[in-house]
Amino acid sequence: MKAILKSFINGILTIVPIILVIYVIYKTFLFLDGLLGDRLRPYLKEDYIPGIGLLTTIILITLLGWLSTKYISGKIIRLIDRLLEKIPVVKTIYSVIKDTIQSFLGDKKSFSKVALVVIPGTEMKSMGFITSDQVEDFYSPLKDHVAVYIPQTFQVAGFTFLIPKEQIEIIDVKPEDAMKFILSGGMTSSAKQKEKSPM
Repeated sequence: MKAILKSFINGILTIVPIILVIYVIYKTFLFLDGLLGDRLRPYLKEDYIPGIGLLTTIILITLLGWLSTKYISGKIIRLIDRLLEKIPVVKTIYSVIKDTIQSFLGDKKSFSKVALVVIPGTEMKSMGFITSDQVEDFYSPLKDHVAVYIPQTFQVAGFTFLIPKEQIEIIDVKPEDAMKFILSGGMTSSAKQKEKSPM
């Protein structure tokens, strides 16, 4: 009975992560393919092939990106950009989305520096990501502070703290590894250690 139970647990540990990853990829594909695919499907009908919507979306984004570098079309896009940044409520939503995308794909990527932060009144440390080292642009008295985003374990939600620069310790850890470590509650490091240790 113990052998059957052990095989079942091994099956869960091996198969469930694979199934969940495939499911997430599948759902992401359906969502991205449906952005333009739902508009193309009525015209193509039986000729519609899954993936055409996704391919069209990629081509359209690439085309718009190319047009944004040209003189006339670039001016039109910048005009729309300025317009969206002036409309009440819309400007807040637009700026958050724009800044978030730029933080991951722009020239000045956030989440590129991993930092250790000492929890006040204790000797405990928390790991986070420096999202901005120019906090004075937001509020000038905080010129000696940096913004550190600390995710919560098992979820993407987290807290943003403004911390004096001298209290920040930058560590040589890949952002991807740090995020895995935090979101898993530290379990990824112990799993890797077990893999490295000799049998």
